[in-house]
Amino acid sequence: MIVTSDGLILTNRHVVEDTAATYTVVTSDGKTYPASVVSRDSVNDVAFVRISASNLPAVQLADSGAVKVGQRVVAIGNALGQFQNTVTDGIVSGLSRGIAAGDSSGSGATEALSNVFQTDAAINPGNSGGRLVNLDGQVIGMNTAVAGQGSQNIGFAIPINDIKPLLDSVKSKGHIVRAFLGVRYVVLDQQTAQANNLPVNDGAWVQATDDTNPGVVAGSPADKAGVKEGDIITKIGNDSVDSTHSLQSLVGKHQVGDKISVTVLRGGKSQNLEVTLEAAPARA
Repeated sequence: MIVTSDGLILTNRHVVEDTAATYTVVTSDGKTYPASVVSRDSVNDVAFVRISASNLPAVQLADSGAVKVGQRVVAIGNALGQFQNTVTDGIVSGLSRGIAAGDSSGSGATEALSNVFQTDAAINPGNSGGRLVNLDGQVIGMNTAVAGQGSQNIGFAIPINDIKPLLDSVKSKGHIVRAFLGVRYVVLDQQTAQANNLPVNDGAWVQATDDTNPGVVAGSPADKAGVKEGDIITKIGNDSVDSTHSLQSLVGKHQVGDKISVTVLRGGKSQNLEVTLEAAPARA
């Protein structure tokens, strides 16, 4: 989607993952433009591309924090890579979902995404990077993934509020600059808490995703501040981590170099740790 009239375009990182590829943008009027990748996000499935053009129609960005379950939405994209400007409608089925998104190329690679919207507006391969809009035509999210294995009409979109700080950094600095905490985590809900005998139903439970991806990234701000695997992060500053306020979005409100208070629950006791945020590691 075109986010500035002078040719800055938002898409998914997995769409432009190949650093050796040459990319072309085809606009809805059939015009083609050579495209360069401006920046790829190191944390989320977000990237920015630029074309040389002017007076382009840019999308309007909504406040995705106001989105409610049951709200009607419309998904727009290039379904299956064949049907340009395909439009489907549905509702928002869930907020702040955590998913493991697989690579559609069949490589077997997966990526953990948190705080995504779930929608039953039909999203297909080829919709990636397209708009999820409200009934005013404003963008509330970017279509990113679909559920497989026989599911029907279960799609996921990154909330646009999680992308706005990245857009601002590209506009001001020319590339994505993201404040980085350095943890991998499970988003808690009542079912997950009960299944694991945890004392709270909300928060970010710091957990490894596999043997090579520990819950706390070595040398990260979280590691330096003393966050440990198994901790439950319950607050960033005065803001509670819950189903509508993900850890990622709360950290994303802050800038590189900010000192923040991180409240963790460890062994049934709450404690505050002071963390100095750093820039997320660069991604090619």
